[in-house]
Amino acid sequence: MCGRFTSVTTSSELADFFEADSDLPDTEPNFNVTPTSDIRVVHEDENGQRRLNFMFWGLVPSWAESPASASRLINARSETAATKPSFRSAFRRRRCIIPVDGFYEWVSHPDRKKKQPVYISSKYSRPLAFAGIWETWQGSASSGGLESLTSCAILTGPPNALISPLHDRMPMILERDRWSDWLDRSSEDVERLEAMLEPAPEDWLQWWPVSLRVNSVHNNDVMLTEASAVTPDGEAEGQGRLM
Repeated sequence: MCGRFTSVTTSSELADFFEADSDLPDTEPNFNVTPTSDIRVVHEDENGQRRLNFMFWGLVPSWAESPASASRLINARSETAATKPSFRSAFRRRRCIIPVDGFYEWVSHPDRKKKQPVYISSKYSRPLAFAGIWETWQGSASSGGLESLTSCAILTGPPNALISPLHDRMPMILERDRWSDWLDRSSEDVERLEAMLEPAPEDWLQWWPVSLRVNSVHNNDVMLTEASAVTPDGEAEGQGRLM
């Protein structure tokens, strides 16, 4: 699962990195991106042009009565996305890349009742290309006035050896040479698409424990990604790398 990530690289840098057209402004870094936020997404438009746009994080199927279910559909299982009613149309025709600079997971720790957050990022200080799917929902007279919503979900799958001690799922990260094939809206070869979704090599990633401050969605600063020592319940949280 992926429920929180960082988005630090500027829009212009992302557009260059992913060779995409973009009109997005260079917004402030976000160190605590939460579900149901507008996030930057790389996709292919109807003319086959790669673009960087904002989409709502939490996929709303085109047939949904309202966007209320979005917070439950932030992730899609790569093993079943091609067949699940909520995801199958998007998987076949509307795939995307969700660029992130890193993401958080929470793990159990014997000295804490609360789970310990950890931060996972690229070893090479570059954006990670999460495989995703997107959908456009059209409102109606009964949908509260919202005319349309373009939304997305992150595809997850089994973890690699580095992530498996932390969680039994991880985002599927695409290699550069797979970007074009993944984004190609004319391709509906499900078996070929599913074959692109596999755990990233362990040497792509690194991780370390971070402050419990990340637990609050109100905190958003670079210190959330800095290494923090794990301190037992009842003690003041200290700084320093552990593990």
